[in-house]
Amino acid sequence: MIIYESTKNEFINSVADGSITHKIYDIFRERIGRTRENEISSWTDSMKEMSKVINTPLIPDDASIAVEFNIPMTSNRIDFLITGFNEKDQGKIIIIELKRWQKAEKVNKDGIVKTALGHGLHETTHPSYQVWSYYHLLNDYNESIRDENISILPCAFLHNMEKEDSKDLLDSHYKKYLDEAPIYLKNDYDLLRKFIEATIKKGDKKVILFKLDDGRIRPSKSLQDVLSKMLKNSQEFTLIDSQKLVYEQALDLAKKSKEDGKKRVLIVEGGPGTGKTVIAINLLVNLNQIKGSAVYVSKNAAPRNVYSKKLKGEYKQDYISKLFQGSGSFNKCSKDIFDSIIVDEAHRLNEKSGMYKNLGENQIKEIINSGKFTIFFVDENQQIDILDIGSKEEIKKWAESSNAEIYYSVLESQFRCNGSDGYLAWLDQLLEIRETANFDGFNLNYDFKVFDNPNELFQEIHKKNLETNKARVVAGYCWNWITAGKNDSNTYDINLEEYGFHKSWNLNNSQTWAIDPSSIDEIGCIHTSQGLEFEYVGVIFGLDMRFENGKVITDYKKRARTDNSLRGIKKIASINPEKAQQIADRIIRNTYRTLMTRGQKGCYIFCEDKPLAKYIKDKLKNLIR
Repeated sequence: MIIYESTKNEFINSVADGSITHKIYDIFRERIGRTRENEISSWTDSMKEMSKVINTPLIPDDASIAVEFNIPMTSNRIDFLITGFNEKDQGKIIIIELKRWQKAEKVNKDGIVKTALGHGLHETTHPSYQVWSYYHLLNDYNESIRDENISILPCAFLHNMEKEDSKDLLDSHYKKYLDEAPIYLKNDYDLLRKFIEATIKKGDKKVILFKLDDGRIRPSKSLQDVLSKMLKNSQEFTLIDSQKLVYEQALDLAKKSKEDGKKRVLIVEGGPGTGKTVIAINLLVNLNQIKGSAVYVSKNAAPRNVYSKKLKGEYKQDYISKLFQGSGSFNKCSKDIFDSIIVDEAHRLNEKSGMYKNLGENQIKEIINSGKFTIFFVDENQQIDILDIGSKEEIKKWAESSNAEIYYSVLESQFRCNGSDGYLAWLDQLLEIRETANFDGFNLNYDFKVFDNPNELFQEIHKKNLETNKARVVAGYCWNWITAGKNDSNTYDINLEEYGFHKSWNLNNSQTWAIDPSSIDEIGCIHTSQGLEFEYVGVIFGLDMRFENGKVITDYKKRARTDNSLRGIKKIASINPEKAQQIADRIIRNTYRTLMTRGQKGCYIFCEDKPLAKYIKDKLKNLIR
């Protein structure tokens, strides 16, 4: 999605008459939402500088300009693009990362620098690495660019930085990225201009921009599909922005702990689709390659079962089991037996371990005890069980009791829900989880639909699944799991008689429902889908969430009696009804939020409560301008 587009001549005129910032902001607000004042002021400053660069007759007037190009399937945007043809009529795209930095310091991490951001100095990605990573994302996602042999050339323009202040930024430590994406400084107008002049000889009248914005999008990668290649050190995903920062920080802390034996804990917050698991697997590979002992941990068995099935035949089961472990595996471990422990979905950790929750003392304590360095990936809005204890505060408490150094980081780049941060904010507003500041809606390129009939939803997901086996239907846990005949999909658990809709929960003999081809005919639940992703997800809302008296309400009494996620809630209610309602309310809302963020490209929903369906439709209509 392009926020602003024009020809070179139109762009220069808009800068000259002072209208450029208003034009960018008006479209930005319509398509994405409000933004920060510093981003608006950066448009004013940087567009003036780019106008000076391209204001030459040697760059065609009908070359195309784009500002704030939203990279497909992500929440990241490229600052500035110019497109056209060379003398051989080959398509060219120059992508430019614009920075107002005045100074930057070298950091002994790959692709990371330190500069003034907000209040004080902070680590961030090197501009050359940043624009280089965007270049790779464009190549990965856009089939039209590859098929038509259109070249993408990345660079960065730091128009406020003097040459004498650029020594660290241009240090040989960053050579591999500088070679791929050169940097131009404050007085390099002529150099950047000549680079553009030499690349673009003919205008394209927005033809290449159209192919870039509306071209065929390559089928999205799922981590489970490329896991085997990743374990063989194939770089299947390019880490960008905050992902790269977290990855390099974790490597650095793990190395320090291995060298000095001091305990360190890194707590990383990240919402759905921010790359938590991709970073975790990359860390697992890298840390084991440097002759360390690193393990991947998750409480939820569904991802581990899927990974195990994908790796079966290439690796011995014993090796897979040691590499991917459950969170209850550490209650008898010796201190610091592992160099690094990587805990994914840490919000799902429990206090006790074992089938009957009677083993060990506390999973967080036991995991920290077992590793020199531990990284916890946390999203407290995905706590969906009464036994989930993996909060930031709980992890901090046990890290302090272990005398560990504690570090914090946040993941922001969003790769699910078509990269729409606005969609996640909209969900929080929709489900009345929290009020979202500066909320305006979400990019309607994300395919969101409300169906009045569950059969129609099911048929649509079936169609989507035919192409890639990456579409599934899930539901809130409002229907009992019928044990008898649970290996037969004709044993119906979910019955909506009004619509003649009859389906089975995922079968008892399937631990890999998310990837089994036949499971498209079954309904998954939170326990079989959390930690995994699909291209399209269909979500059936049961009567545990309704719309009454102008509010979205939850009702734990409508949950199935076979649902263990609220086991014990009645006992709590007998002592403190208000507390029980608060606990159950949070779990139910988090459950639907988690289910509704499993889809990379789209989410379709059906609500058993008709007023809830109408409420969601009305909210959706308000987004359509």
